[in-house]
Amino acid sequence: MVYASADEWLNAPHKRVLVYGMSGLGKTYLSNMLRDAGDWFHYSIDYRIGTRYMGEFITDNAKAHAMKVPFLRDLLMSDSIYIGSNISFHNLTPVSAYLGKPGNPDKGGLPIDEFRRRQEQFRGAEISALQDTTYFIDRAEALYGYPNFICDTGGSICEWVDGENPDDPLLTELSARCLLVWIKGDEAHTEELIRRFDRAPKPMCYQPEFLDKVWAEYLEENACNEADVDPDTFIRWTYAKALAHRKPRYEAMANWGVTVSANEVSRLHTASDFDQLIATALERAG
Repeated sequence: MVYASADEWLNAPHKRVLVYGMSGLGKTYLSNMLRDAGDWFHYSIDYRIGTRYMGEFITDNAKAHAMKVPFLRDLLMSDSIYIGSNISFHNLTPVSAYLGKPGNPDKGGLPIDEFRRRQEQFRGAEISALQDTTYFIDRAEALYGYPNFICDTGGSICEWVDGENPDDPLLTELSARCLLVWIKGDEAHTEELIRRFDRAPKPMCYQPEFLDKVWAEYLEENACNEADVDPDTFIRWTYAKALAHRKPRYEAMANWGVTVSANEVSRLHTASDFDQLIATALERAG
């Protein structure tokens, strides 16, 4: 690890961390808190995905829908209007809206092959954004003078790495420059995340093998075909299975850094609080 002890962390002139874990456990809360402290650069993987790697896909999809409306088509063809996504750190909806949900088009669903194609686009985009972390560490200091850096990852990072492989290329690259910090939830957190998702289901990215498995299981269990699938029902049905699928993958990544609990993160209010928590986590890691 880049910080071998609590003292080394506390005395480091440059603190660089990457936080990961299930969406909704405090990664962005923590990142915003540190950014507001004034000397932390916040690198959002999802924002980078939406602006650098999938921005054109998102905009072209919006244009394709607009082209179906004669009034808007005429304005687009004459360059009279501009269509773009208003993505921000606090509004990443354009990314999830583009990912979509598989199922009945009349209910807002996508054909499964198109859904798989967009999933693959996202997978490549997320890996590329993660690989940009080193560039942004250097850029944040050289261009803006930030001594400290936090990488706020998406919940699907665990799908693209193998924590049990000591030579995993992406984890090797990231851990060479950042302290990897797993924000771990307990069973109560998982139940709350499921309740929250059930109230407002949002598109997410799945490992291809996992998606193929749950899609086939859903069709068989409900004795339906692709055109009969209610998109929201499917992703609600899949969510708890996705969390269970990701849990051991997060656990395998834990050896690459330190672990803190979501409850510990929820009690943080200042950058100093965070420093002490990481020091404690390093001591626990031995």
